[in-house]
Amino acid sequence: MISIKGLYETHLTVSDLDRSIDFYRDVVGLELAHRIPDRNVAFFWVGGRETSMLGLWSIHSSPMQMKLHIAFRTTIDQVIASPASLRSKGIVPRSGGGTEIDEPIVFPWMPAVSVYFHDLDGHSLEYIAILPEKARPDIHGIMTLSEWNGLAKG
Repeated sequence: MISIKGLYETHLTVSDLDRSIDFYRDVVGLELAHRIPDRNVAFFWVGGRETSMLGLWSIHSSPMQMKLHIAFRTTIDQVIASPASLRSKGIVPRSGGGTEIDEPIVFPWMPAVSVYFHDLDGHSLEYIAILPEKARPDIHGIMTLSEWNGLAKG
């Protein structure tokens, strides 16, 4: 059996590569690693150089669209700061169910703090960090970070 250590790369299709490069660099905060213009693709480092990559492939004006999901691991403090950061760039922070939020949500079963948002092509993106508290698989669904913190203190 091969022991998998992590996910090295994943790919998304986008309708406008230049616009998406700006979004993933300036809004999401990824470093552009490489672009191959004649193949209409750009690669971004995720988590630092040589850690993992995201490839964006332009489908131009193709009527075929697929909406996918990618979660970016970050720090708890960065997830907490992300709703305000996203809003400052005109992006709506959301829960996993798509509801607009003002503070991060928590998945108690992990436990992880999370904020979702959409890219310019409708792909679901997420900032996520594992919380230091004990996992609570007995709590179903999601809650706000404020509710989780109240539970953890109680």
